[in-house]
Amino acid sequence: MPLKIKRLLVSQPKPESEKSPYFDIAERYGIEIDFRPFIKVEPLSAKEFRQQRVSILDYSAVIFTARTAIDHFFNLCGELRVNIPETMKYFCMTEAIAVYLQKYTVYRKRKIFFSHTGKVEELATIIWKHPKETYLAPVSDVHKDDLFHLLDTKKINYIKAVMFRTVSNDFPEGEKFDYDMLLFFSPSGIASLMKNFPGFRQEDVRIGCFGPTTAKAVKDAGLRLDVEAPSPEAPSMTAALELYLRKEQLNGKSKDGK
Repeated sequence: MPLKIKRLLVSQPKPESEKSPYFDIAERYGIEIDFRPFIKVEPLSAKEFRQQRVSILDYSAVIFTARTAIDHFFNLCGELRVNIPETMKYFCMTEAIAVYLQKYTVYRKRKIFFSHTGKVEELATIIWKHPKETYLAPVSDVHKDDLFHLLDTKKINYIKAVMFRTVSNDFPEGEKFDYDMLLFFSPSGIASLMKNFPGFRQEDVRIGCFGPTTAKAVKDAGLRLDVEAPSPEAPSMTAALELYLRKEQLNGKSKDGK
């Protein structure tokens, strides 16, 4: 019995590497996978940023939780004609984010720090070891606060500055939307789905998501959640997807008596 899932929409940009597990899954199960972000990130203008009354040069350190934040921070500095001093220190969520800084500044170990585990607890501890710094954290208008809650408990002197925003990536009116499965990675993606397709009826459409906040958004929207990651047996979205498709395939074979 063939899989009921023929077309799948992943609400993320298409992977640049051909080694992405999504391509292997598409070939293995004979399904068509489209990549289409439901949300996009756009920068705040210099005028909008100034309304926050934040002076970047008042701070001696910057906290980066994503590479996107690095791009928007330095682009905004360029627009504002702010020259970042060589003494500025950078604290990053992961080593990959820290390495990405080389796109904009000379990488010096004495001024760049990062969490080896990628966990907010470790980054907060590293920041706590530099209590005399004043920290600026470039963020989106929609962001997680778990790191900042920890910084509050440690009484770290920091401020969040919104430098970019997450907005719905609108679909053209009347566009055909006939997928058997949808995968989401943020609550904003669910909000975009409901905005673009206000009459959306799930029926047999499977919905998968990554992360507890996205799962909550799915349920709050009155939708059925069929696939959820991470989990002990599926730490990634692709692992959860493959696990689901494999079960569907096995169920189909058992119904056929094969």
